[in-house]
Amino acid sequence: DLAALFLHGDGYSAMCGHAVLALGRFALDYGLVATPSRPETAVRLRCPCGPVTAFVPWDGRRSGNPVRFHSVPAFAAATDLAIDVPGHGKVVVDIGYGGTFYAFLNAEQLGLDVCSSKTRDLVSAASAVTEAVKKQFKLHHPESEDLAFLYGTILTDGKDAFSEEPTTNICVFADEQVDRSPTGSGVTARIALQYHKGLIQLNQTRTFRSSTTGSLFTGKAVKATKFGDYNAVVVEVSGEAFYTGTATFTIEEEDPLKYGFFFK
Repeated sequence: DLAALFLHGDGYSAMCGHAVLALGRFALDYGLVATPSRPETAVRLRCPCGPVTAFVPWDGRRSGNPVRFHSVPAFAAATDLAIDVPGHGKVVVDIGYGGTFYAFLNAEQLGLDVCSSKTRDLVSAASAVTEAVKKQFKLHHPESEDLAFLYGTILTDGKDAFSEEPTTNICVFADEQVDRSPTGSGVTARIALQYHKGLIQLNQTRTFRSSTTGSLFTGKAVKATKFGDYNAVVVEVSGEAFYTGTATFTIEEEDPLKYGFFFK
């Protein structure tokens, strides 16, 4: 139904789960799907990582929440990988793919608490992990080496085994940006790791909380599959997306800042 690029302050991402939720609503409300159906309409999106399908509530007039999507095949790229992080020593990380690659570790390994430590401290530590993993581990993507890059690090509360209680994480990506969400592609990758380790089963729903805003996603592995040489799963992520406004961008050739600027 549509294709999308996900832009941020340091370039682009191969996948953005929360944007997929929002694009699903947008596609229905702005007539990009010819014949929406009640009570739910499938919206097919071409993302840089591949085809993703969103399932959007539709009452005949407008879209609603929650929206869910099915991911590209997600897999564990590495588990229990020892990494030497300057300033922190040896830590053990897992690397998961959920449309893009993330390193995962319990924040306790860095002397931090994902729920109570200062965000600045979590960001600095996660960024150090990202840079260390980039230097010490080579990623491989089954279909495209353009996608074989580490997008960021997700620090967790360590509660990976299945539970009815939410598990909290913070995603630090790109140029030290922090996700306002639990991270759709990160939830996808984390579910794939938990499934790979036998900590959850198919169709067991887990709730994930953002440590920064408290927003919630749910995720579950819905189908086992193969992706290249990897044993993989298709993950369903569900959450809410809301409109905040519309904008029109205009460029005038004589504008000296027409290509933008960085402010830190």
